[in-house]
Amino acid sequence: MSLETRLPGARRALALLLAINLFNFIDRYILAALEPEIRKALFAADDPDAMGKTGLLATAFLVSYMVTAPIFGWLADRYPRWMLVGIGVALWSLASGASGLAATFVGLLITRVFVGVGEAAYGPSAPTLLADYFPQASRGRVLSLFYLAIPVGSALGYVFAGAVGPAWGWRWAFYLVTPPGLLLAAFCVFMPDPRKLLARARAIPCGCGCAAPEEEQPAAPSFRQGLLGLLRNRSFLSNTSAMTAMTFAMGGLSFWVPCYIQEYRHQPDPGHIKMLFGAITVTAGLISTLLGGWLADRLKRRHPGAYFLVSGYGSLIAFPLTVAMLYTPFPAFWVVLFFVEFFLFVNTGPANAALVNVTPPSIRATAFAVNIFVIHALGDAISPPLIGRIADRWQMNVAFLTVSGMIAIAGLLWLRGARYLESDTKAAGDFTES
Repeated sequence: MSLETRLPGARRALALLLAINLFNFIDRYILAALEPEIRKALFAADDPDAMGKTGLLATAFLVSYMVTAPIFGWLADRYPRWMLVGIGVALWSLASGASGLAATFVGLLITRVFVGVGEAAYGPSAPTLLADYFPQASRGRVLSLFYLAIPVGSALGYVFAGAVGPAWGWRWAFYLVTPPGLLLAAFCVFMPDPRKLLARARAIPCGCGCAAPEEEQPAAPSFRQGLLGLLRNRSFLSNTSAMTAMTFAMGGLSFWVPCYIQEYRHQPDPGHIKMLFGAITVTAGLISTLLGGWLADRLKRRHPGAYFLVSGYGSLIAFPLTVAMLYTPFPAFWVVLFFVEFFLFVNTGPANAALVNVTPPSIRATAFAVNIFVIHALGDAISPPLIGRIADRWQMNVAFLTVSGMIAIAGLLWLRGARYLESDTKAAGDFTES
């Protein structure tokens, strides 16, 4: 049976998950925004590898995140997802507060590992919850709203760190994000399981006005069976490959742009730079993410591959702009940076909506978990330290040219995958398709 409308409580679920995702990205980018201050506090001034080591803080978080995500993805296909989300949010919030207590580099490294584990409990479950609540026709827009947390949360992380760091010190930026996270985790306890609501919605009414027994939902396959199915899914493979290249680029840019502006382009006033960078990120990302989801949903009526077409062409436009940004003087640099971020964020909603739509509901959380593992293992888990080491030995411009190449590769992979999207979406057998 086709479910063409959203489930009861869908908007409340979207609001809660958006708030959680917002604090998720605020926490992630506090570290990037405060990297120069943390480096000066924890390393000797003459340490030639200091930037490479601070880049490892991002890697420690991402390695724990991607390694444990498949475990939580398997659990999310079998157990209540809201419970896993609440546990994950509470864990990463406590670990973020502990980051402020770290007295050594090793101590900070350990806290970032636990932040990654907490986010892994949340990451595969959140978008699959939204896929349960909303029909396929609106998922591009819904997931664009959810992933607004990436530009907005990232920007707020920079703005927040730029305000708190100079006034109270870098440790307080980590302390202050803990209480809101714990409050959001508590809200998850009171959310109903959407899979039970879906089962009721699929019940077939009989002539007397009562409901027939609920249709039995297919059992989730084993992790091995699910993985083999994903390896035969051409749209999933194209999308994951493109998202990996884009994640490499975005991870490297977001971590090192404030340092690049301050130390390589010799712009004064670090607090002002972080706040301006944050303002550009939130403005460009907000407009672009919403536009990408809306445009892809509209074009999908005429072009079945629209989710990938929007993502691919946006990336190919961002590629030359990224190169141009490196050779643009200030203040025109900020204008080019705005358009770089604008076209980079266009893919956020469409790419994730495509990921939802081409995977069967019974393995959807597993699919997101596998996607998380791959895009971070080969993407932003390696790009911050790699870019840091290239910058230590050559120049940041050389490292950022590598980033621009990855953006172009992402665009080409999305365009190639567009031809398979319609058939793979139908093969997924999504009973919430409208």
